[in-house]
Amino acid sequence: MNRRSFLAGTCSTSIAAALSEARIWASPPPGLGFEFRDITSAAGIRFRHNSGAYGGKLLPETLGPGCAFLDYDADGWQDILLINSMDWPGHRRSRSTLRLYRNNRNGSFTDVTRSAGLDLELYGMGVAVGDYNNDGFPDLLITCVGQNRLLRNTGKGDFVDVTNSSGLGKHHALSTSALWFDYDRDGRLDLFVCNYVKWTPEHDVFCSQDGREKSYCTPEAYVGETCWLFHNRGNGTFEDVTASSGIFDTSSKSLGVAMFDYDRDGWPDLFVANDTQPNKLYRNERNGRFQDVAVEAGLAFSAEGKARAGMGVDVGDFDNSGRVGVAITNFDNEMIGLYRAERGGSFSDLAIPSGVGLPSKTTLGFGCAFLDCNLDGWLDLIVVNGHIDDTVRTVRNVGYAQPPQLFLNNGRGSFQEVASQAGAEFSQAKVGRGLAVGDVDGDGDQDLLMTTNKGQAYLFRNDQSSGNRSLRIRLVGIQSNRDAIGAEVKAVCDGITQTRMVRSGSSYLSQSELPITFGLGKRDIIERAIIQWPSGRSEDYKALSAGHSYEVTESKGIRVLGRF
Repeated sequence: MNRRSFLAGTCSTSIAAALSEARIWASPPPGLGFEFRDITSAAGIRFRHNSGAYGGKLLPETLGPGCAFLDYDADGWQDILLINSMDWPGHRRSRSTLRLYRNNRNGSFTDVTRSAGLDLELYGMGVAVGDYNNDGFPDLLITCVGQNRLLRNTGKGDFVDVTNSSGLGKHHALSTSALWFDYDRDGRLDLFVCNYVKWTPEHDVFCSQDGREKSYCTPEAYVGETCWLFHNRGNGTFEDVTASSGIFDTSSKSLGVAMFDYDRDGWPDLFVANDTQPNKLYRNERNGRFQDVAVEAGLAFSAEGKARAGMGVDVGDFDNSGRVGVAITNFDNEMIGLYRAERGGSFSDLAIPSGVGLPSKTTLGFGCAFLDCNLDGWLDLIVVNGHIDDTVRTVRNVGYAQPPQLFLNNGRGSFQEVASQAGAEFSQAKVGRGLAVGDVDGDGDQDLLMTTNKGQAYLFRNDQSSGNRSLRIRLVGIQSNRDAIGAEVKAVCDGITQTRMVRSGSSYLSQSELPITFGLGKRDIIERAIIQWPSGRSEDYKALSAGHSYEVTESKGIRVLGRF
């Protein structure tokens, strides 16, 4: 993974009732004002990732898996999807599948994998969630080694495989992260898929530390692979526009992707994190084409002008400036990249002066997410870490399992790493990979879903003790795509403006919930909520109350979903 690898160096009443039923959580201890408490077992989540590793040291074994929060049954509560891989041909030992857990609204989940039609064996990597046919139910794109899968949500509690009928069945690669976005703003979600390197089991390269025993190769051993862009025709099929759109690039080795409006023109752009190759910033030219402007923007390389081992990425307005910043996780000895948007379209790497860089110097980061952990109105940053081979300690004196990191935003331009204070189970060393954020218990703060390579998945509940309040908004598009992916919401209060975007993708192989959360501190209301829809329509709502969950339907107004 690194050029200097370790080898070389519902209705409001029913929701309110369910919210009351779900309020069974204990109060966290004093300190940060919140705690991430491990509720995996209590919630009924039982999962273990199968990488298929048998000793052959095949490249994909080190990469997965991803995870997602999604409301698959449209009941207003976030469900959980966990991606799994499988045994390699000729080395079959056990059966492993995806896992879908339905939220029971009382702190527990039920495994509905089989009834949902997801009892599928595949060498899965990541997931992107989006309602591509605008029927009100989220569909799934599962990235895989070989053939990706498009699973359409029937709206009746299950999914059907439409990979071949959709036109996606002729594409094979080692795919990683993906996202849904409406790049031409026609009201239908299009699909972007990251691919890593050209690899098959038959063409696996022999790499070794000592010249005798096989070890995992770094991406330098393989040639790159282009990402893919598929245009939604609106009839259930997709057109491959990778070449005509300007996305085609076989030098990329892509692991993470995030969407944001880089140039503030109302059209979605894409950032792609590449491993040992320059990152890409695809600016939407508004005519079906994209142009890579990463070098000009200062996002292609490190501050020293080197291509790093980009793994995961997230974007967020972490300084409440109205301009989106970028966080990129990298290999150990490379540090996290934390970029602030400057005027004129360029970015500055603030990793070291912000306090994020040096604590991440000895970690290998994968999934990452901006979220307001303590609901004070400022986005914090969480990163999950873990190395790629359990022999690393003998080579580099770096841990294979590594603790996650939590960088708390002080609102004055710097962050403090406080993971050790955020919960004993949370801060334990893990071989982290995927990370997703979502409110599973309906209490207005955001909880965490984390996956580990060849290990279990973790669900961490965010328990607040500070008394800070929040407000949540779910958007429903009409002229825009149904999920309102690409919509931007600004919350204005006491001279501070927080900005959030409804997004697919981000992190690493994973996807967070679509509803938006604003931390308000001790404030009771926000003065204004300004919504810019992907269609171009703008709406303005005044005096929204803390402790409420709202639903805004494009051109039709706002309603209260529930209280917390």
